[in-house]
Amino acid sequence: MRESVFRMNTLAAEALFREYYTRLCHFAYQFTGDKEAAKDIAQEAFVNYLAQQERVSDHPVAIKNFLYSSIRNACLNAQRHEKVVKKFAEQKAAEPAVDASVVQAIIKSEVSGAIHQALQSLPEECQRIIRMGYIDGLKNKKIAELLDISINTVKTQKKRGLQLLRLRLPPELYTFFL
Repeated sequence: MRESVFRMNTLAAEALFREYYTRLCHFAYQFTGDKEAAKDIAQEAFVNYLAQQERVSDHPVAIKNFLYSSIRNACLNAQRHEKVVKKFAEQKAAEPAVDASVVQAIIKSEVSGAIHQALQSLPEECQRIIRMGYIDGLKNKKIAELLDISINTVKTQKKRGLQLLRLRLPPELYTFFL
């Protein structure tokens, strides 16, 4: 007797599935826009119904309402989940750009600090000419005019300053400075 009751429930479930599956897939598709996801959601609704059928009235309208409500809730949950995943992905994608700019700012500050420290270790006149020529971007002639010295003195001081900086700076910083 037990097998016949189970068989009737199985037959009833199959009939229910055949009657509503296509409609429920279409209903889910309207939310998801994805046929495979809609099919999965419709199948989940039937599984949920079978798991909770003791709680649902045997009336066909109650069963139909349960299935449609299950699908609507599953679709809304899937949409919420998709929004959360998308928002998380956007935040993760934005973070490296922020991190990269911070790292670049730190590197720039460190390089600039090392160069300025090396410049301060130069003799005063040499330091002034190197700053004017390489940091301020002035030409030798303009430096000579401003300091009231010969162009040859400017060239000599630049050459001397570069030799001293080459000794005091790591090669990559020296190249960056130039």
